[in-house]
Amino acid sequence: MRLNLLAFSVVAGLGLAQLAQAAEGMWVPQQLPEIAGPLKQAGLQLDPQQLADLTGDPMGAVVALGGCTASFVSPQGLVVTNHHCAYGAIQLNSTAEKNLIKDGFNAPTFKDELSAGPNARIYVLDDITDVTAQARAAIAAAGADPLKRTEALEAFEKKAVADCEADEAYSCRLYSFSGGNTYRLFKNLEIKDVRLAYAPPGSVGKFGGDIDNWMWPRHTGDFSFYRAYVGKDGKPAAFSADNVPYQPKHWLKLADQPLGEGDFVMVAGYPGRTDRYALVSEFENTANWLYPAVAKAYKEQIALVEAAGKDDKDIAVKYAANMAGWNNTSKNFDGQLDGFKRNGVLAHKQKEEAAVLEWLRAQGEAGRPALHAYDRLQNLGTMARATQERDFVLGMFNRTGTLGTAVRLYRLAIEKARPDAEREEGYQERDLPAIEGGLKQMDRRYVASMDRQFQQYWLQQYLQLPAGKGLPALDQWLGGHDAAAVDAALARLDGSKLGELDERLKWFNADKAAFEASSDPAIQYAVAVMPALLELEHQRKVRMGEELVARPLFLQAIADYKQSKGGFVYPDANLSLRITFGNVKGYTGLDGKVQQPFTDLEGVAAKETGADPFDSPKALLDAVKAKRYGGLEDKRIGSVPVNFLSDLDITGGNSGSPVLDAHGRLVGLAFDGIWEAVASNWVFDPVMTRMISVDQRYMRWIMQEVAPAPQLLKEMEAASK
Repeated sequence: MRLNLLAFSVVAGLGLAQLAQAAEGMWVPQQLPEIAGPLKQAGLQLDPQQLADLTGDPMGAVVALGGCTASFVSPQGLVVTNHHCAYGAIQLNSTAEKNLIKDGFNAPTFKDELSAGPNARIYVLDDITDVTAQARAAIAAAGADPLKRTEALEAFEKKAVADCEADEAYSCRLYSFSGGNTYRLFKNLEIKDVRLAYAPPGSVGKFGGDIDNWMWPRHTGDFSFYRAYVGKDGKPAAFSADNVPYQPKHWLKLADQPLGEGDFVMVAGYPGRTDRYALVSEFENTANWLYPAVAKAYKEQIALVEAAGKDDKDIAVKYAANMAGWNNTSKNFDGQLDGFKRNGVLAHKQKEEAAVLEWLRAQGEAGRPALHAYDRLQNLGTMARATQERDFVLGMFNRTGTLGTAVRLYRLAIEKARPDAEREEGYQERDLPAIEGGLKQMDRRYVASMDRQFQQYWLQQYLQLPAGKGLPALDQWLGGHDAAAVDAALARLDGSKLGELDERLKWFNADKAAFEASSDPAIQYAVAVMPALLELEHQRKVRMGEELVARPLFLQAIADYKQSKGGFVYPDANLSLRITFGNVKGYTGLDGKVQQPFTDLEGVAAKETGADPFDSPKALLDAVKAKRYGGLEDKRIGSVPVNFLSDLDITGGNSGSPVLDAHGRLVGLAFDGIWEAVASNWVFDPVMTRMISVDQRYMRWIMQEVAPAPQLLKEMEAASK
């Protein structure tokens, strides 16, 4: 097994000797040799070259969950991640009568562990290959036609992925860095049998709920455990009672030295998205429209579920995972909007962009291509914004339960008529298990009456679009543009049978002609609007083809400018593996109050109200009152640490990332940031940026004193001595 650390793109590896802040930067693995000095300066005791071996110890223990990060912590495939990352699996296994969200879960033996669902995955990194030259050659060969450029990149990606996945044990993905200046192919062992092994009660795992979300001081036990299973031959296999625990080559050991203020910490994980190199116009649109629109819609959907869930516990349980996501995103966006104003982000980005443009103009002819690229990006943004309200409403309406199922299944039938290599991404043979898994687990996340409310909500939003801004195909299907038309449409959709599992599975295997002859109203909707949806997709691909030339050119100019000023550049986050590092550190709040880097058990008890979300288990409160620390207290704070702060640079997707000490041992799990710095996704704030982690000592204390799991503590060699 090899891991290529090949040539860096110019954008990905500049000027790192002049790091302004050691904590800033979501570094790609290829940059590790260049940040060896700052790593050692910050306190790393390992040889930085050891970290460059991404399939060795400790990096080989870090895995992706597809939206969150996790890590192996035993030779028997035990995986630790955040409670909120495992929340979907916890919800999937919950009912109103047996609510694991509330009560928690502990499997005393392997056979008691529960499937995390047919679509749960653990991705173990095997190889990274730089394919920049091949990808850019494919784009260049397509010539001046922007649609052909997009299609050429798609064809290259499908071929590269298919070749990479010749061994069906692996899942591969092409990542674009720095707007397309670099392309890398990631190859992962895809573990398909993931089981829930342990989750603390929700009053621990979600302590503080949405009130404390993004806040400090924090006291949340945000951790849970999965286990990875494979077939008896050691190869990935779908869930089966005959499967056995996966035996990873590497797993993390718990820290044997107490973590304290100032200590070095680092995170390896899969951060989702940052936009630090976005244009000013893109930032303005996000601040003025996108974030407010999404936050408003999510809050209104939350209100709908809360109202329905009061009288129907089935709705409360089945939509719990949706609610958690909506709450987190809406609060995050509100926090970013506040941060944009408070930190003068617009003025900062305007100044930064103006300096780059001025520098380019001073280059004369050499600067013209990048200036033309900038102008083209501006025009493309204007085109996309012209229909963004409609596209948002339409996209959300088409993701409601039965309608989303109908649209996806009809598109699948269309794509199945083509050779696999020519199908749209997401509908190839490699995607069929995920589609089928979604159909099977829909029952656990769907209630017909609630789905109807969502359909009604989005149709009402559609009616509020400015005149002439709708989609003619949807207008025709509605048969009018008023409340009566919406009521009639909803009444028709009530007749859909796609809420039934057997019906969904029947259509999973149907052909295009069967869909077009169907009398199911949801399917009739999909058939009616599909030509228009395909045309919108065509338009997006044309714009993407333009961006494939313009975006990398302008981002290269930003990199060249920063290099000329002695600066440094790392690519924006894109769900690929990144390393970030810094130190345990408190901060001074906007109110001038000094915030300490650790919280403790007594802080949990002090927040107790006896009502959600501050309703700790009685066993926890009793143990705190008795000062039963179980040998896990830190004498420097006089109690067991609960959560801690550090100045690391992370974002969504890093949730569940292992926090490692100077010796590469596990000291905690990243799970949040602070309210004052959520705007760092757009402009990094070196003063206020702080990562919140749950301390591994608190995790052990919960598993020892509150919701005992002695078998797991023993497995991790963490049992009290």
